Amino acid sequence: MVKRDRSDVVATQYESAEMKPTELLPEDRYVKVGSVKTRYWQMGDSGSAVILLHGGGGYIELWKYNIFELAKHHRIYAFDMVGAGRSERPNTDYTYDFMAQFTREFMKVLDIPKASLIGKSAGGGVALTFALKFPALIDRLVLAGSAGLGPEINLLLRITTITGLGKLLSSPTKSGLRMLCKQSVYNSNLITEEMVDEFYQMAILPGAAAATINLGRSIFNVWGQFSQPITERLQTITAPTLIIWGQQDPMVPVSHGQNAAQIMPNARLEIFEECGHWSSIEHPQKFNQVILGFLSSF
Repeated sequence: MVKRDRSDVVATQYESAEMKPTELLPEDRYVKVGSVKTRYWQMGDSGSAVILLHGGGGYIELWKYNIFELAKHHRIYAFDMVGAGRSERPNTDYTYDFMAQFTREFMKVLDIPKASLIGKSAGGGVALTFALKFPALIDRLVLAGSAGLGPEINLLLRITTITGLGKLLSSPTKSGLRMLCKQSVYNSNLITEEMVDEFYQMAILPGAAAATINLGRSIFNVWGQFSQPITERLQTITAPTLIIWGQQDPMVPVSHGQNAAQIMPNARLEIFEECGHWSSIEHPQKFNQVILGFLSSF
């Protein structure tokens, strides 16, 4: 295992007014998952294993509003998904099947026999696919504004899959990323310049923009999400499931969560008011409390 030099670990403050204490970010660690050098965090030394799966175009720093509280009660693992953040980007299609298998390999490498998965946005699609492929390896499932539960998706995301136009729209600029961040929350005042700059620094890493386009084209097109492989089998996912959604989510409609909660046999739904797509960032205190209560309720 290769660890990044400690001097490269950045101190930060929680941007949300709900989360005041200053914390150093967890130490970056690296491990080979297959041939892919993969960055991850690990916090907590007791309780059950929980794996955090970020969304498309995301990275593990987006969990800094949640990992400290969750790690007080559980062993938390968060990793930059293959093709994202500071993990390597192999030349392949970033389908849900591929990323679910990668998650399985990550668990093997770190000797995690079974885990609960918390997936947001595209990470939710990965978590759902993992639950379908490896039901014996999943303890509990948390889906936050999950992708993969219906064809409807934000128009801006859909048009990024158009050849030529998608490349133009996905070329990272701070103004474009600022707009995307503000579209992802109900209260746009939460989006600070520090957050925008963090997104920008990740987006300009070599190969990052191309990998983001690749991911998008692997899971949706201009007509919508490729959701049938998941939605046709939702009733077979028996793991206890918590579905969290922002009432004002502009990226993926709350109706997807409502429908899934009715179909999945052991699911319950929590809708956050005055909340957009990023419930874990916009209402981190409530997000953490609801999840901790769910994980301890069985």
